Amino acid sequence: MADDPLPHLLPLPPMRWNAWGIPSDARPLSKGIVDLLEAALGVGGGLGPAPGPESVELPPTRLTGADVAALAAIVGQEHVGTEPGDRLSRAGGKSTLDLLRRREARQLAPDGAVAPGSDDEVAAVLAYCEEAGVAVVPFGGGTSVVGGLDPETGGLRAVIALDLRRFGALVRLDEISLLATFQAGIPGPRAEALLGERGYILGHYPQSFQFATIGGFAAARSSGQASAGYGRFDDMVVGLTAVTPRGVLRLGRAQKSAAGPDLRQVFLGSEGAFGVITEVVVRIRPKPERVVRQAWRFEDFAQGEAALRAVAQSSFRPTVLRLSDEVETGVNLATTEKIGAGDSPGGALAVTTFEGAPDEVRAASELAARAFEAAGGAALGPELADSWEAGRYSAPYLRDALLDAGAGCETLETATTWDKVDEVKAAVTEALLEAFAENGTKALVMCHISHVYPAGASLYFTVVYAMAGDPVEQWAAVKAAVSQVIVEVGATISHHHGVGADHRRWLAEEIGEVGVAVLRAVKSAVDPKGILNPGKLVP
Repeated sequence: MADDPLPHLLPLPPMRWNAWGIPSDARPLSKGIVDLLEAALGVGGGLGPAPGPESVELPPTRLTGADVAALAAIVGQEHVGTEPGDRLSRAGGKSTLDLLRRREARQLAPDGAVAPGSDDEVAAVLAYCEEAGVAVVPFGGGTSVVGGLDPETGGLRAVIALDLRRFGALVRLDEISLLATFQAGIPGPRAEALLGERGYILGHYPQSFQFATIGGFAAARSSGQASAGYGRFDDMVVGLTAVTPRGVLRLGRAQKSAAGPDLRQVFLGSEGAFGVITEVVVRIRPKPERVVRQAWRFEDFAQGEAALRAVAQSSFRPTVLRLSDEVETGVNLATTEKIGAGDSPGGALAVTTFEGAPDEVRAASELAARAFEAAGGAALGPELADSWEAGRYSAPYLRDALLDAGAGCETLETATTWDKVDEVKAAVTEALLEAFAENGTKALVMCHISHVYPAGASLYFTVVYAMAGDPVEQWAAVKAAVSQVIVEVGATISHHHGVGADHRRWLAEEIGEVGVAVLRAVKSAVDPKGILNPGKLVP
């Protein structure tokens, strides 16, 4: 937020308050995308750039002078901020709904930001807020896309953002057990850099990697783009520390235990509603000696899906295994500067990456190639796979440019078993197109398999659409319709984006009344007055 001259006391998060990422990495729309918007969606003109911070209207802070003084006594005066920049920069996440709301004059925001520096300080802040009736929203990288950072009070008189930026250290590296202990506020790139200095990697690369934090990965049950080989983040976690209003939990004496239910799993995916995760112990791996990427073409999505399933159910899995459907393949290739529409191979494009020791990589990649060829795949070489890898963090920047041009762009994801992949893909695609048609607009729906498992896969949808009427209401209505279809067809409401506020109303249909009762019981046990991230996760 260095380009936003809002007064602030705390250091600002790195991302812009009204867009994804940092200004220097923003990019304009290519001619190919502009042409596609006009031809497929009839989009021209546009909304123009988002308004600057000078146009923002924030309501007065509801924190009293006594609140600020009490919080400053706990964490230090320099770690409490109620200035507009402190509040607006932590006013939510980075979903399309979040960004559309940033274009409105009046903004909802927390009443202040507090940055504790130890578990004791976190506990003391929670104790004060519980007594004073102030809600607390834990804040890491600010990358939530499901309303997980909405500054809701939950009926309390005020709400603060609990910024974990001071929890930014590598606490311990155990090279015998191959474990690393990180404080929760350390961003993904910094964690990988510290491990890299010693010859190791974590291997967790979600699209939010450049800004999201270790604690955020744990709290949202994150899944990275290399999950086929390295696993989801919850697979990587061996231990964690969580501070709750009722005390501190230090969980994970061993990687596996039969000492009752695994309480680590209660806090993995808890989205700050049960406690503040301050430390995470993760398993690490030596840096791979060799990396081999390959792109593959299949006649259609069904053929590619069969190939991915064969590899996912084998013992020679790549670290990256993904498949774009025909629409996504065509759009991506036609809008690439290097490849024109006439050069597109068509069909469905798959990308694989193998990492590890040279002999292991060679053997695994050869076995996967046989499986792909047996399913009808044709090897295209590494170029397209390298291109995907190089640009895998840039897609959210494109969304900002699309909004400026008057086109909405949002993603949603789910997961299901292999036998239902086709049914779920068709149902979600149809629901999206029908929902937009009901408000008289066109949409382009793309899909890819983003994560694979022996028993199933995650489907990741991207929809680009012509905005109409109230863009916030438009997308909210579409998302509601599609979410209902997802639960009705028997898929999960979220594979890796989480529940937050946006998915909460559908969680009960997935886990049932008894499941909801269990979540509420946990909430009551650790946060009886409901100060932690109100309105998220728990139905």
